[in-house]
Amino acid sequence: MKFEELKALDEQYVMQSYGRFPVAIDHGKGATVWDVEGKEYIDFPSGIGVCSLGYDNDGWVEAITRQASKLGHISNLFYSEPYVRLAQQLCTRSGMSNVFFANSGAESNEGMIKLARKYSFDKYGKGRGTVITLHKSFHGRTITTLAATGQDVFHNYFFPFTEGFRYADANDLDSVEAVAGHDVCAVMFELIQGEGGVLPLDREFVRGVAELCAKRDWLLLVDEVQTGVGRTGSLFAFQQYGIQPDVVSFAKGIAGGLPFGGVMANEKCRNVFTPGTHATTFGGNPVAAAAALQVLHTIDDEMLLQVRKKGEYLRSQIEAMELPCLGATRGMGLMIGIEVKGEKSNKDIAAKLIENGLLCLTAGPGLRLLPPLVITQEEMDRGLAIMKQTLG
Repeated sequence: MKFEELKALDEQYVMQSYGRFPVAIDHGKGATVWDVEGKEYIDFPSGIGVCSLGYDNDGWVEAITRQASKLGHISNLFYSEPYVRLAQQLCTRSGMSNVFFANSGAESNEGMIKLARKYSFDKYGKGRGTVITLHKSFHGRTITTLAATGQDVFHNYFFPFTEGFRYADANDLDSVEAVAGHDVCAVMFELIQGEGGVLPLDREFVRGVAELCAKRDWLLLVDEVQTGVGRTGSLFAFQQYGIQPDVVSFAKGIAGGLPFGGVMANEKCRNVFTPGTHATTFGGNPVAAAAALQVLHTIDDEMLLQVRKKGEYLRSQIEAMELPCLGATRGMGLMIGIEVKGEKSNKDIAAKLIENGLLCLTAGPGLRLLPPLVITQEEMDRGLAIMKQTLG
């Protein structure tokens, strides 16, 4: 199907809730994709941090195919091997105690919020359900996770929003204290604010919040939907911050392209969810769990080291170009934000890069790069060359 035909069908039959770029991707290999007309692109977004092993990865395809031929789905009222093995791997490698499997980042964050409120209810009763989140945060697009998101631009249209959230300034412990009260049950944050502009939290602030949570018996909730599963150069970003959260959410890259997510709890919180208090039809789906097992098998210590090195390389090369419209970089591993300066907006710059064969994303006022963890040196250099030629 040609692009104009595909676009016309989309406009006719699909709700127009996305501001799509004029590109229709057909297939990919590694960190390179091709559109329906055969044009080649270097992929620096990887489906917004989802395609962690890139495209057409042999092991990933084989794992999915093998499981699909055996068991595609079964109710969570029965056991199946893939999700059990995956839970063991996640807990062993993260230091957490147990897992609830979900389907998306927003759903995982909803589950994390529910867990925090039930923990507090079980221990203290009603009236202690407020969650503190941070300005510039992003936690999802359900009614509750929009309410948890600390950006006014998202607090419109869908009234009434779920109550029980207050917002503090990132990297300001006094601000957290200022919005605290007897009704607080948890603090929830991303260690790197993705949609807010790829903004890493200060380590001292994170440790200070962790200490405050421990002192007041608030749960420390870490949203690792975008930062998790090797993205920052460790399996989870919290492992580089010297903390052990009470609850952690994850999604995006965990199954390498299939819808999957979850919530991990520490020992203190392992028994909060009891039969009937939380559930989802497709959580722990055998095919998606098999894909996730392959992702975790591939993301070993050597790959995590390479993720850190690749991130350092991309950031150093971008800054060395001294492009007139781009400034400093920030981030961890292969989660990179780039400052945009001058008259052109980040959306204008992204559109121009895409037109010239480099897929990229925006975040806050800047650009955001989330390439596949398996991106090669050649693919990085080709992407950087397009960036320099387009913006130089």
